[in-house]
Amino acid sequence: MKRLAKHAGFYAVLIAIWVLLAELKVWPPYIFPTPKGVFQALWAGFADHSFWIAIAVSMRRMLIGYALSVVLGMILGLGVASNKFLEETVGGLLVSLQSLPSICWLPLAVLWFGLSEKAIIFVVVMGSLLSVTIAMETGRKQMPKIYGMAGRNLGARGFPLFWNVSLPASLPYIVSGLKQGWAFAWRSLISGEMIFVSLGLGQLLMMGRDLNDMSQVIAVMILIIGIGYIVDGLVFKNVERRIQQRWGLAPV
Repeated sequence: MKRLAKHAGFYAVLIAIWVLLAELKVWPPYIFPTPKGVFQALWAGFADHSFWIAIAVSMRRMLIGYALSVVLGMILGLGVASNKFLEETVGGLLVSLQSLPSICWLPLAVLWFGLSEKAIIFVVVMGSLLSVTIAMETGRKQMPKIYGMAGRNLGARGFPLFWNVSLPASLPYIVSGLKQGWAFAWRSLISGEMIFVSLGLGQLLMMGRDLNDMSQVIAVMILIIGIGYIVDGLVFKNVERRIQQRWGLAPV
């Protein structure tokens, strides 16, 4: 209850400051709308189903791109961590590429795939692939060698050794990378949708800008933040807490 009261008080103060600045008209209303105007934009967007459609389309792209990046990232990360040659060559390249903003991949995506769904999904994959790969590589390297030795002594080899020993021991690092990868993929998706006309939250954001409808822009921004917060709270935080409790890193 105390935590809930703190959150409620904090956001109440933020909204009060927002209302005060809007009433003082420091900026014109079409640039700095009131909370009431943003709420009306949210209500109208859900009432005419445009927000529901945009959320569904964006989440479909997100799930496809993120699933591909997780599968490819785990395979690539495991390969880099298990092979000295790949570690010295591909490993250094991965670290360098991670500093490249994901939106930089969009020109290549458009040239390769055209203005299509594949281009946006490609940007999503490249936005999260490196985080998942590096997390998988780090988790594999940080696993105590005695775990692998114990598994081999018990007769585990190849895939059974990976599935029953290496993967569970690397989970804390992998989940952290998956969480970071989701955040990068989400940002990459919105950036890709903003570049060219396509159904999705990014398109609604740009439509609000083109129409000088700042209420819609802020309403869509709130939706983007809200979806990210919900996914992080319902999925990743619960998984992280359970893994930490299982490994004795947090109280049960």
